[in-house]
Amino acid sequence: MKSEQSIWAQYRANQAYDEMMDGGGQPRQTCATLSQYLQSLGMEAIKGRLSAAEAAILEMGITFTVYSDEGNIDRAWPFDIIPRLIDFQEWQGIDAGLRQRLRALNHFIDDVYNERQIIKDGVVPTELIASSSNFRPECVGFKPKFGVWANICGSDLVRDGDGVVYVLEDNLRVPSGVSYMIENRVITKRVFPELLENLNILPVDDYPTQLFEMLTSIAPRPEDQPQIAVLTPGIYNSAYFEHAFLAQQMGAELVEGGDLVVKDDDCVYMRTVKGLEKVDVIYRRIDDMFLDPEVFRKDSVLGVKGLLRAWKAGNVALANAPGAGVADDKVVYAYVPAMIRYYLNEEPLLPNVPTYLCSDPEQCAYVLEHLAELVVKPANESGGYGMLVGPHATQKDIKQFHKLVQANPRNYIAQPTLALSTCPTLCGDRLEPRHIDLRPFILQGERGFVTAGGLTRVALKAGSLVVNSSQGGGSKDTWIINREK
Repeated sequence: MKSEQSIWAQYRANQAYDEMMDGGGQPRQTCATLSQYLQSLGMEAIKGRLSAAEAAILEMGITFTVYSDEGNIDRAWPFDIIPRLIDFQEWQGIDAGLRQRLRALNHFIDDVYNERQIIKDGVVPTELIASSSNFRPECVGFKPKFGVWANICGSDLVRDGDGVVYVLEDNLRVPSGVSYMIENRVITKRVFPELLENLNILPVDDYPTQLFEMLTSIAPRPEDQPQIAVLTPGIYNSAYFEHAFLAQQMGAELVEGGDLVVKDDDCVYMRTVKGLEKVDVIYRRIDDMFLDPEVFRKDSVLGVKGLLRAWKAGNVALANAPGAGVADDKVVYAYVPAMIRYYLNEEPLLPNVPTYLCSDPEQCAYVLEHLAELVVKPANESGGYGMLVGPHATQKDIKQFHKLVQANPRNYIAQPTLALSTCPTLCGDRLEPRHIDLRPFILQGERGFVTAGGLTRVALKAGSLVVNSSQGGGSKDTWIINREK
């Protein structure tokens, strides 16, 4: 058996909060069993488990697509076998905060497309909506079932050096990654079966059932078995694996735009070998502008002509609803705490990261003077694209962003560079700390659901703060541990 010295002697968490080890280099209470287990295995056995995990990923065909100058490249899902652990007691507070946040965001979206009371009361400036690239005038006046526009949300959480969990952003258009969360657990069960047997870890494999229940609840008419379809852009989309996975897990139909047609009765039908079959609910994984060439981009071949007409007639439910992206804006993000107070009359349970709005002249001046210290993000990009991480940027990058922010201040926010928490990650022949974040998934229909944990994303490069898989990041299984049972 290897000594503990040989496993952890060189492990240093530096200045960040480490999810496994406390400031004295001892395992946190939640992680004690895992630490001891890894010690009992020894490094060679741990590396062997990683090889087994990588073989399982290839066998199961778990891939994602990277867009590059060389074309679209399918890659095996990058996975680190050392899980990230969170105590159940802490998670209960995070769960409540996520539910609170999505309720407020849905109130906001519904208000923006209808009464606009939050704007009339001066809580949110009118120009914020007027200048939003994701506001859809075509959706004004519509009221989806239960007043819910964003049925599926993926909120990104980070833990700073002070140990506090912050919401970094909310993804309300077509958030992805939940299939990898589920598959990460399947792989972990294969490589650490004896460990999972001895710990009370909350399950994540119930998500497809919860998603199906939520989608069923928003069907236009109460039916025992509404027809549900997952609308995908096709096999070349980076998240196609997930589209196919979720459709299969729910027993729903996986369709492309050409498989659907809207007839004169303003209902959506699916082409089948037996003829046309009515569709009641569509979980769409296509961006707004490609959904319906009758209303949005005329050249779209991904969507369905007349789909918005059918939706507005109340004959089909769309999740997420078109226009929900008005709240998926990093400038709107800064107002979410105010929304919670305004709509729910509650204090936010999860804090925002302090945010500078470049649309405000005074805040913009501060940002321009301190670009080398801040993280600057465009309002509507995702996947880690188009952002500046000041402390890691070159002078050329800083000068470029100075011009970009000056040219279009509404399009940028800035935040302090957080010391993202770290987690032990297998790097060659040793365990090293790597920065992580967490994307839980929140569902809202007739009822609400929150995944038990979520997708922990890890920056595989030493010192990097960029965790996105498209930018070289990987992922870990996330365990919510209930130590009271």
